[in-house]
Amino acid sequence: MEVLRTKVAIIGSGPAGLLLGQLLYKAGIEHIIIEQRSADYVSARIRAGILEQVSVDLLKQAGVDQHLNEDGLPHTGIEILTNGEKHRIDLCGLTQGKQVMVYGQTEVTKDLMQAREQAELATFYEANDVHVHHFYESPFVTFNKDGQEYQIQCDYIAGCDGYHGICRASVPQDKIKTFEKVYPFGWLGILADVPPVSDELIYVQSDRGFALCSMRSKTRSRYYLQVPLTDTVEEWSDERFWDELKNRLDEESRRHLVTGPSIEKSIAPLRSFVTEPMRFGKMFLAGDAAHIVPPTGAKGLNLAASDIAYLSAALIEFYKTGSENGINQYSEKCLQRVWKAERFSWWMTHLLHRFEGESDFDLKIKQAELAYVLGSQAGQTTLAENYVGLPYDIINFKEAN
Repeated sequence: MEVLRTKVAIIGSGPAGLLLGQLLYKAGIEHIIIEQRSADYVSARIRAGILEQVSVDLLKQAGVDQHLNEDGLPHTGIEILTNGEKHRIDLCGLTQGKQVMVYGQTEVTKDLMQAREQAELATFYEANDVHVHHFYESPFVTFNKDGQEYQIQCDYIAGCDGYHGICRASVPQDKIKTFEKVYPFGWLGILADVPPVSDELIYVQSDRGFALCSMRSKTRSRYYLQVPLTDTVEEWSDERFWDELKNRLDEESRRHLVTGPSIEKSIAPLRSFVTEPMRFGKMFLAGDAAHIVPPTGAKGLNLAASDIAYLSAALIEFYKTGSENGINQYSEKCLQRVWKAERFSWWMTHLLHRFEGESDFDLKIKQAELAYVLGSQAGQTTLAENYVGLPYDIINFKEAN
């Protein structure tokens, strides 16, 4: 067995793990990333595409914002289509100038991986039999790669290994509490190399179910339909998808919709999930390892980024000053932000989707609530503030480096 020593062992090389690694590298803090999948698999995963300002700021701090600045699409508003009419939410005007950036998670991951390769930082891809040990006292990680057994001794473990990862699963049941809501439908999503139907995202509430018109660039579009969980991708030809999308859109959007062959098609289940706490001795959970949000509020990647903002600042503070204040406050601060994002994502999901068994009264109340939100500046401001990302406070966040 080969024994290695580092300060922080990061489990998982999704955006959360890679971003933490890059921020620690910039601060001169030794770390190693261990990932069960291959680098090609990690870089090809298709996920979210909306970045809040916190995420943009962190990528800049990490020194990986060049492609984001060149190719990202700043968005100052969104549209909500209900009862055949579109209503624009002026994100920028309602939030004193804030906006979001359309830039795919796949691109974020590739940018971070490229920066990591250029810096020649230690990463073990395709690691098998990964386990975390003694994280309440003297943490270490064991795994197997290419027939060689490894042990990594470390000060801290960062569990960035996703919903199905080993880190959360390793916590004793009496030390952890989970909260979960599973929604009775999924999102059928397609990616196509066609120009977007609109310059801004369109969220659709219709009698036939929810739809979302999104994009990854000016030439690549991402569309979603609410479908029953029992549906399979094989049942949905491209032609059927485009026909159903048209049925949920207004006449103007139907005219502007450009269709084409899909380059990716999948059905994603929707769930809300939170783990409390997010720190267990010397192991931290971050991103999907700690919480899942339905994608309706565009919060998944951004919550992972804000976790990493808190965690990187806490670790940098500890290694620069010896203070454990940030480490001790990590879980509480993250969870305050997590639960607000969970509420917003649940609310948007509840408001815009049709639920099986929903009574006529329930539907009327929902329509009235949406009409109030869209017809009131206070209602629109609440939606806009949450959509662009609520404020966060980071101790020495800007000064940490």
